[in-house]
Amino acid sequence: MRKRIAIYRRLFHRGDAHRGSGIARRVAMLAGACACAVVVFAAEHSTSYGASLITNVGNGDFAPSYIMANNGGVFTQPNSLLARAQMEYALTDVGRFSFYIGGDVIGGGSSATKYGLYDVAAGKNNYRDVSASKVWLQQLYGTAEYRNVFLTLGMRERGSVFVNQELSSGDMCLSGNTRPMPGVAAGFIDFCNIPLTGGWVQICGELGYFKALDSKWLENHYNYRNYNITTGYVFHYKYLHLRTNPSKPFSLTIGMQSACQIGGKSITYFNGAKLSEVSAKVGVKQLLKAFVPGSGGSGGDTYYEGNHLGTWDVMGRYRLASGDEVKVYYQSPWEDGSGIGKLNGFDGLYGIEYMSTRQGIIDGAVIEYIDLMNQSGPIHWAPGDFAGTPMQGEATGADDYYNNYFYNGYQYNGLSLGTPLIRTAIYNTDGYLRITDNRLRGFHAAVTGHLTPDVKYVAKIGYRRSHGTPLVPLIKSRSATSMLIEGSYNCTGKLEGLTVKGQVAGDFGSLLGNNFGVMVAVSYNGLF
Repeated sequence: MRKRIAIYRRLFHRGDAHRGSGIARRVAMLAGACACAVVVFAAEHSTSYGASLITNVGNGDFAPSYIMANNGGVFTQPNSLLARAQMEYALTDVGRFSFYIGGDVIGGGSSATKYGLYDVAAGKNNYRDVSASKVWLQQLYGTAEYRNVFLTLGMRERGSVFVNQELSSGDMCLSGNTRPMPGVAAGFIDFCNIPLTGGWVQICGELGYFKALDSKWLENHYNYRNYNITTGYVFHYKYLHLRTNPSKPFSLTIGMQSACQIGGKSITYFNGAKLSEVSAKVGVKQLLKAFVPGSGGSGGDTYYEGNHLGTWDVMGRYRLASGDEVKVYYQSPWEDGSGIGKLNGFDGLYGIEYMSTRQGIIDGAVIEYIDLMNQSGPIHWAPGDFAGTPMQGEATGADDYYNNYFYNGYQYNGLSLGTPLIRTAIYNTDGYLRITDNRLRGFHAAVTGHLTPDVKYVAKIGYRRSHGTPLVPLIKSRSATSMLIEGSYNCTGKLEGLTVKGQVAGDFGSLLGNNFGVMVAVSYNGLF
């Protein structure tokens, strides 16, 4: 009590000469403290939670590609029974500050796929069954937001910053197709106005560094016979998009995404024997070179350290009188200066999207065409690679999208970090870790809507034909036709928060094999 009285005296009494101003000042200080307390107590504290039971059954070596694609790398095997538990605590509206912390655990069992892994002692391939993890941490993160900026630490699922995550075939740079990597990312939550433009130009962007933790997956799937295995790299991602005034009927978005794999240890084998081992360290210098590409050394690209790639992104959006929107978009991939300079011809992802403002039979639809046949030409020749050569001409081709001599392709846990339309290492049952089919053409179409207010459907169909890679072309092209039909029912009334979802999907053709499957998921989401 005496201590409290002393505090009050210090607040309200500092001598008669300045009593008036002192009391006013201290009253203001106390009022400010009370206001802060009111803000904190008035902030919204909430805890959301979710639990799911998911099973899929089918034939073939893998789950159908539309079940696998853009789902955080959760589903890969043709048969599985998984339980998933998620929780997120949120503190919001504290002086424009919000904070979120969450976790997500998945566990269960799944069928296995046979991989031919080389046995050095026996001098032959021994086929081994490899299945998905029994239990894994899918997400664990903390995110702080202030005004329109965010900072995230940990592993958090994400989708594309450019295309429709539910309906598109996938973003060509970072699609949300794999499990999330742990790391740190910061950027804008949404587009914000650029000063002095009168609201006519907006900006949005992000910058992040992440650590690849798929070493065990690579070691379990590598054949230890030929080529290399690279583990422990750092992944860097950034993007910058500019957009014109979205309140107008027409708006334009343009920008670039950029990604880089840097560092790691690469071991090369030849006929089952270890040939070489190279480690590329990662320090402040290397992280800066990932952000602003710089000359590399051992373990990096000959000219730029790390494996750099990205996309040019362009989108036009038109709002109809009804409020419905139509978007036309284009992603142009690049692996080096030739792609950045658009010397790769017609290559890219072309799409058109329709989104309705009203719930009905058709809520949204997407049609896409992908063409990766040019790759800046079939030949790469740079005189600087060969000292003293009389051939001074230059051909900056054979871009070999998503492949790099040091890294095992642009993938994580065997799935593409970019577009899921390419065939990645998980399909290589011979234990080869690189991407074998990046030179392709194809199309994708998807539609979603509501049959009733509580019953939603999604339908997808796609086709792609591959010709191999620029450096290893196929003698005979191979193709895949894929389809998916999904229906979900959101229970209302006493069972609010309960959702039942079913999927039927399949792949047909020589590119991915014949995979047919059915998935059923029952989930419940609530809020404390």
